[in-house]
Amino acid sequence: MADHQTQSEEEVLDEVTIQTPAKAILFNDEVHTFEEVIGQIIKATGCDQATAEGLTWEVHHTGKAVVFTGDIVKCLQVTGVLEEIELMTHIEV
Repeated sequence: MADHQTQSEEEVLDEVTIQTPAKAILFNDEVHTFEEVIGQIIKATGCDQATAEGLTWEVHHTGKAVVFTGDIVKCLQVTGVLEEIELMTHIEV
């Protein structure tokens, strides 16, 4: 019975990954400079300077921003890079 339950959980996780794009969310803090955040967003997502600046301003003014939407594996990669300089992140599925 346990094996069947584990298989079902794995199937559900696969289904969530396929059907629901995950979101990498970046939160505001009072530690990092705009330049640090912009550079790390570019490094994490591969976006251009203007996009990174816009996301940084959104984080600054609203407290958070979705910096990437896509599959869960890529979201984990993006948040991992953002967290290299101790930025606060969250993944929403």
